[in-house]
Amino acid sequence: MTPDRLDHIFSALADPTRRAILARLALGTTSVSELAEPFQMSGPAVTKHLKVLERAGLIIRGREAQFRPCTLDAAPLKEATDWLERYRRFWEESFDRLEEYLQEVQTNGEKDVRGSSRDK
Repeated sequence: MTPDRLDHIFSALADPTRRAILARLALGTTSVSELAEPFQMSGPAVTKHLKVLERAGLIIRGREAQFRPCTLDAAPLKEATDWLERYRRFWEESFDRLEEYLQEVQTNGEKDVRGSSRDK
């Protein structure tokens, strides 16, 4: 995946309206007018959101007479997830190392406390 493609995907996902549109499209193909219904915005504003999603490769827009179907294309989401997965593993390993360190500090601290009470 090219960095430019990844930029388009994350930019498209950054907006809550576009995420809501994708969530609706996950249920199945629907028309532009049906996608616009839940939002209090103009048709051209919804169309702009759809263009961003289309440029990111997240939707496919069609034309069948008066019907303008939109379909989710989840393949780019998989690519973005794969990219994020590398960083999830990094953070999990970092948290594991932190947990080991904290257990070591706690164990050493308990030894110090027990040792100091014997000295008295």
